[in-house]
Amino acid sequence: MTKGAGGGKSAGASHRETDRPMSEQKTPATTVTPDPEVIYTDKRRVSCDGGGGALGHPIVWYSLEDGEAECGYCDRKFIYKGGS
Repeated sequence: MTKGAGGGKSAGASHRETDRPMSEQKTPATTVTPDPEVIYTDKRRVSCDGGGGALGHPIVWYSLEDGEAECGYCDRKFIYKGGS
């Protein structure tokens, strides 16, 4: 009896990653999220557009009467450092 061109193995019968013991499986690279940008200002009212031009977000305005605010879109943190 002769075997077919595939040598007796069906297509896709190669060793799959999930067939290996957990200790031998590759783990995905851990993605590290950078800390949000912190902007110090001497203004009590600031705007944020994400800083990415067309890749940014709509302009939003924040009051720094409490000393700081965090953008709801891009997580930039604005801190009032005094002045006007």
